[in-house]
Amino acid sequence: MARALVTGGCGFVGRHLIKRLLTEGLDVVCVDQLVEGTGARHPDLWQRFPGSRFTFFEEDCRTFFLRPAERFDYVFHLAALVGGRVTLEARTLDVAEDLAVDTELWKWAARAKPGCVVFFSSSAAYPVSLQTVANHRLLSEDMISFEAAIGVPDLSYGWAKLTGEYLMKLYVERYGHRAVAYRPFSGYGEDQDLAYPFPAICRRLLNERGAPEVFVWGSGRQCRDFIHIDDCVDFIWQTKELLPDGASLNLSTGLATSFMELAETIARQIGWNPVVNGLCDRPEGVFYRCGDTALQRSYGLAPRVSLEEGIARMLNHLRMEQEQYDIAI
Repeated sequence: MARALVTGGCGFVGRHLIKRLLTEGLDVVCVDQLVEGTGARHPDLWQRFPGSRFTFFEEDCRTFFLRPAERFDYVFHLAALVGGRVTLEARTLDVAEDLAVDTELWKWAARAKPGCVVFFSSSAAYPVSLQTVANHRLLSEDMISFEAAIGVPDLSYGWAKLTGEYLMKLYVERYGHRAVAYRPFSGYGEDQDLAYPFPAICRRLLNERGAPEVFVWGSGRQCRDFIHIDDCVDFIWQTKELLPDGASLNLSTGLATSFMELAETIARQIGWNPVVNGLCDRPEGVFYRCGDTALQRSYGLAPRVSLEEGIARMLNHLRMEQEQYDIAI
């Protein structure tokens, strides 16, 4: 039976990935130190598969990498200090520690020789110069090339992910092992932490239903490519064996949605039409971040969860949470 190591497996993406791996019959070792503020949740809250197939280490993955090497068919590396835009902008040096984490991953992999390392990069690795009001476009995988000039990515998080991809390139070329990377855009899902915009806006609008005016962060005109976590995990599962060694693939829909448009769509599903304005004293990030899907389509990938369906799922989830809270008190 195949074995998978998932670092950072208790975070939002990790939880959904692990459920899929277990469903597909893999044995899973999850390593996560459950850092406060990252959205990580203890497996007791979400893991329902037999303990014989799931092992959890509550520790820094760098500590795990010091253990005697075990054989893994897959390593899914998600361990990173992450959070919403506030975290990325206010804790830039803390986020830079992701560089050290990724370095230890690749050094460990060179010794342990897993079957395949799946590195979770980010759309933040793309040059911010291609995401401005005056100059923006769909971001395609070939816009990051270590054989040509490299643009400046988004803050220390983007630099960490870009460097992680470069280390992957060296790992594949110098050690001859297999590794691939994925660049998620604005992934979202029902159990995502409220530090992220999609669940936060849904929660805020549920609480403010009926108000004549509601607000989103930044100008509200900034656009993101929202992709449901189910589609992200499905895309990974379908392509992890197909991508060439050292290749990277977007996880995106190719559809740009502004924060104002998102709030308006959410409000309509709730049942009213407020005026949506921006809060310019709050972080906004880049103006336009949307992923080209040509390479994804070449692998037969197409998202199944529409934005409208994703909103409906999120609203239902938040309503159920509120009902359970009301019952508890």
